[in-house]
Amino acid sequence: MKISEFLSEKAIFTDIKATKKEDVLKELVELLGNSGEIDKRCTTKILTALMARESLGSTAIGQGVAIPHAKVDCVSKLIAAFGLSRKGVEFDSLDGEPAYIFFLLVAPQDSAGPHLKALARIARLLKDKYFRDSLRSCQDEKSVIKIVTQEDEKKF
Repeated sequence: MKISEFLSEKAIFTDIKATKKEDVLKELVELLGNSGEIDKRCTTKILTALMARESLGSTAIGQGVAIPHAKVDCVSKLIAAFGLSRKGVEFDSLDGEPAYIFFLLVAPQDSAGPHLKALARIARLLKDKYFRDSLRSCQDEKSVIKIVTQEDEKKF
């Protein structure tokens, strides 16, 4: 599975302003809504589902990375947004460090397979320090797309 198959190019933001977990999620969900990838009327439901998931345990996996995700009945396909925080956000990470890189995944309620494959793919790629550092140095959306596309083209 390639990240470019589900990452919306219109839902990439390299300058997240939020400083709190819920605000980061809100910013990323609004980005998806503004991209046209999801119905804007669905944003509250998605945010509620994401916060419910976070209450089970943080989706910050360490090393400056968080992969917030949720399944909702108001989307028809797996979709992702990408965000980058320059200052870092306290996200209850496993290693206690702030999160800088955010991949937000939203999947249809009944899509366990694609949802889990996407999570695994992103987590596997983000274990690579070079890939993380490359993403953190991106100044704009085009450079994020370029780096993700390059990774997608490698064998996995």
